[in-house]
Amino acid sequence: MKKTLLAAALCGAFTISAHAQSGVTLYGLMDAGIVYTNNQLGHSNWQLASGTTQNTVFGLKGWEDLGAGLRAVFKLEQGFMMNNGAQAFAGSGFGSQAWLGLQSDSYGTLTFGRQFDIMNDAVGPLTAGYNTWGGSLAGHPFENDNLAANSVVINNSVKYASPLYHGLTVGTMYSFSNKAGGFANNRSYGFGLSYARGPLNLAAGYLQFDNAGNGAGAVTTADTSANFIARRQRVWSLGGNYTFGPASVGLVWSHTQIDDVAGVFSFGTGGYLGAAGDATGTLSGALRLDNYEVNAKYALSPAWSVSGAYTFTHGAYNGSSPAWNSAMLQTDYALSKRTDFYLEGVYQNAHGAPADSVLSHAMINTLSPSSTNSQVAVTVGMRHAF
Repeated sequence: MKKTLLAAALCGAFTISAHAQSGVTLYGLMDAGIVYTNNQLGHSNWQLASGTTQNTVFGLKGWEDLGAGLRAVFKLEQGFMMNNGAQAFAGSGFGSQAWLGLQSDSYGTLTFGRQFDIMNDAVGPLTAGYNTWGGSLAGHPFENDNLAANSVVINNSVKYASPLYHGLTVGTMYSFSNKAGGFANNRSYGFGLSYARGPLNLAAGYLQFDNAGNGAGAVTTADTSANFIARRQRVWSLGGNYTFGPASVGLVWSHTQIDDVAGVFSFGTGGYLGAAGDATGTLSGALRLDNYEVNAKYALSPAWSVSGAYTFTHGAYNGSSPAWNSAMLQTDYALSKRTDFYLEGVYQNAHGAPADSVLSHAMINTLSPSSTNSQVAVTVGMRHAF
């Protein structure tokens, strides 16, 4: 009898121990480089910049085993600037990510908090702007489709991602305005799906913002998460890439419709352009943008790679047809799995927009706008992950 009770006690203790298994990881990525730009607000510029390719962040992520294939998961992440130590999202303790949820092997993952949107999760990895081999400077004009490296973070979000099923993953999210009497005032929602099997990757998604930047809510101007101030912004995206040996090639299309646009955020100036009296011009009315990106990457050796991307953006704005040509070329050398150096050049040309519009100025992502319709930037930098 005593042996039976002892065995039962040990079994119970083992079960509790197994269910109580957990882990917390400190992680981060640092990216700093010297950037030369031929024209920023009418002047050439040399600057020490942070996050020219990838966001500089540190954070904590963790899990607890709840048994039966169920885990509690969380992530707390803050972005910061390597050149001066400032917060990337002003006033936010964990501005990059702050979420908590449940993850099930059978049913997927449900998370709550401040998160990247589900379309960016699905289609973003197929673009040059999202990846280390292109990064933030390679983002599409004005980051109009939110596909670059996690530049927009959405508050008050509930996000669901399914488990992987024969290579297919689907997900959806809804972000509340949190406003009494204003349920649809500054909210966001969307979906994404991706398919990965062998060398082939495909993805598609949809994202909508209603009154982004209108005070507190899903997307705010206070922490610079709103790329556009507008009544409504809708984005459709579709992409794919194929890997063969040391090479990969990809195609991405996105369509952005922005209704009653009032301003666009400039990372370089740290403010919104387009208001009356703005030296770069005004912005109002409806804006439609189609982005067509082709990208490629080739590994010359396990440590050395080259990559490039070209994006043609065609727009419609108040009876005009603005267009942008954007090109990126990068070479990267890895000293280890965690430390690498890169050299990257980006060119952008804008044409067809009204001369009194913000759209007539070239503006490479993360830089101040050019005083003309073209801009060139070259950066050499170092990254370290931990």
